[in-house]
Amino acid sequence: MQAKKRTQKAKMRKSGKDQRPYLKTRSGKCLIALLLFCILLSMLSRFPAFIEHYYALGLYPVIAGGLRISFGWLPFSLGDLLYTLLGIFMLWRLIRFIRILVKRRWSKPYGFKSLYTVLWTGGIIYALFYLFWGLNYSRLGIANQLGLSVTKDYNTEELQSLTQNLLKKTNQDRRRLGSPIELPNAKTLFNGAVQAYQQIDKKYSFLAYRHRSIKVPIYNALGGYLQYTGYYNPFTGEAQVNTALPGILLPYVTCHEMAHQLGYASEDEANFVGFLAATASPDPLFQYSTHLELFRYANSELWYRDSNMARSNYKQLDTLVKQDLTHLQAFFEAHENPIGRFTTKIYGLFLKANQQPQGLDTYDQVTAWLLAYQKKFKK
Repeated sequence: MQAKKRTQKAKMRKSGKDQRPYLKTRSGKCLIALLLFCILLSMLSRFPAFIEHYYALGLYPVIAGGLRISFGWLPFSLGDLLYTLLGIFMLWRLIRFIRILVKRRWSKPYGFKSLYTVLWTGGIIYALFYLFWGLNYSRLGIANQLGLSVTKDYNTEELQSLTQNLLKKTNQDRRRLGSPIELPNAKTLFNGAVQAYQQIDKKYSFLAYRHRSIKVPIYNALGGYLQYTGYYNPFTGEAQVNTALPGILLPYVTCHEMAHQLGYASEDEANFVGFLAATASPDPLFQYSTHLELFRYANSELWYRDSNMARSNYKQLDTLVKQDLTHLQAFFEAHENPIGRFTTKIYGLFLKANQQPQGLDTYDQVTAWLLAYQKKFKK
């Protein structure tokens, strides 16, 4: 008898004759529960100390480690595949929606169903993103772990001192590498990055990296045109590195993405952790990749304060370093396109929505971290 009633209710819902308020149905209650969970996750972001202790150092390492163990062994990027399937699903739903509007087959039940699908899809993605990784945007982070006072309140002389230091290290590293630079393949590169974290782990145990999961994106060749150097996939725990980039960038980019895997979410913080790891490596290519990139950040900031000083710094670079910079500029200019500018703008908006109000300029703020580290540890 109960089975018959359930069958009748199912038929009524399918035919649209079920007059119960939607929010009182099982599906409606589940949707409400999902949306309330999303609100709870959003509210938790207001408590950095709680996030740091119970999430970043508690729950997150278990989740991230589990993801890397589960998917790190795959020889391809599962995250890219999932994003592709999601994109196809969204495109299919959009085309279907447009066709119904054009053919004037719109109905109230269909509109309800479409809204329900959007809320469910958006709610699940939101909940998984922040549960699996996004709450790290609100943690106290490595500034708390190292006792650093990171501030933008530094003068031009301090910035110039840092830039000069990076300049000297960059020149020294480049001379050690010789010409031409022997660039590693992806496997050797990723092994070197893991070894770099093993070295920094001896000094800072909270930077211990376990269960490697570093991948070359499926759409690697498109990376230059989409203007991304790498990214972390929070749904699969994979660090993606665009190996189609000029090789001198890759060691630092890899260490940066691995920093995201360890739960350092903001881009300036990941840049700083990447610096700590990469410069702990005995490999001169890792040293050069890092010092060159950080010199570019510091000297670029200096340019806005004193262009003559920044220009003088550039002139002091070794000839081989200048050649490398010319090669980098040519690469990015050759891959400049409207789609890349659009995706870059979208990512900038994403960063602003996640407690990084400077958007893409957040990457540049690594100079403040370096100065704070230099001031405390005299390095």
